[in-house]
Amino acid sequence: MPEFDPSGRETFLRHFPVSCETLEKFDHYAELLSGWNAKFNLIGESTLPDIWRRHFLDSAQLVKFIPGSAKTLVDLGSGAGFPGLVLSIMNFSEIHLVESIGKKVGFLRAVIAELKLNATVRQMRIESIHGIKFDVLTARALKPLPHLLKLAKPLMNKDSICLLLKGQRANAELTESAEYWKFDCEMFPSISGSSGRVLKISNLASKAGSGKNGAQRKIR
Repeated sequence: MPEFDPSGRETFLRHFPVSCETLEKFDHYAELLSGWNAKFNLIGESTLPDIWRRHFLDSAQLVKFIPGSAKTLVDLGSGAGFPGLVLSIMNFSEIHLVESIGKKVGFLRAVIAELKLNATVRQMRIESIHGIKFDVLTARALKPLPHLLKLAKPLMNKDSICLLLKGQRANAELTESAEYWKFDCEMFPSISGSSGRVLKISNLASKAGSGKNGAQRKIR
């Protein structure tokens, strides 16, 4: 089992002075991920020692952007649970984790059971979700933004927002997306790394001519 960098844990606690009970859940999550990762390679092995900053802090920063009125959240392509499981540990009320890969689904369900979290795993492709909308949609390292917005749009109502963790190509992806989509976007620097960005996207709508026969076809 790797040694977790204690300075990352301290940095996390400076930003989010969580309760002892919540801290214990994060410690348990880190241990579970380390054990599963040795068998299934859920995340890059080199990132495990820095799990508190690289994964927990990076995910937790979305808390401050979630509207107080939001009741449901979906994490698209949840993987090892970032950011969805982190937000669940931090007591967001109803979280749905969408993941299609079996080994990752098994891990997510194991963590939810061990930590007694109020989260649901949906083992399916994002495109297969029908008839349900969410107040908040999150994603991390999933798809380039134009494609990601295409996946998100059917799951949004008029007041929904997307909170997306992006890297140094955030500006370029926004420029590409503007060819196909109309949206309002606020961009914030990440607190977990200098190249990271948080995108808060609302009022998403396809541009004229970008429907089934138009520009969206180019970004499949």
